[in-house]
Amino acid sequence: MGNASCAVSTANRWHQRLAMAALLLSLALAAGCQREPPEIALRGALGELQDAIDTRDASAIAALLSEDFIGPDGMDRDATRRYAAVVFMRHRDIATTIGPLDLALQDDHARARFTAALSGGSGGLIPDAARIRKVDTGWRLESGEWRLLSADWED
Repeated sequence: MGNASCAVSTANRWHQRLAMAALLLSLALAAGCQREPPEIALRGALGELQDAIDTRDASAIAALLSEDFIGPDGMDRDATRRYAAVVFMRHRDIATTIGPLDLALQDDHARARFTAALSGGSGGLIPDAARIRKVDTGWRLESGEWRLLSADWED
């Protein structure tokens, strides 16, 4: 009977270890599936927008815009993409520098205000154009992704 109880005891320990391993694995997977905190995700979307401008990618800019985006003078999503494409054709070199972000998040909406230094040139050493603008943007969380809902700026 000693061997039988030893076998049962070994089997119980093996089942306990297996259950513990399964629990730890499920906790690790659950932690890995958590979404980024909203503010970090929004900062990431703003970084993507800056990268799209710096790489002169009008389609990448449009991909970050909400379907019902409204820009200055009522510019919609497609008009914004076309405007960016024209600016990129006009200036071979584009650079943006974003100033400190003032973020306000509430549920699935956010507001980001910042200054943006923009420069563009035809490839020479000194930019042909440079501006600093105050930018005010509205964002909405759509299917887990921050999309630009509105943008306005002033020189």
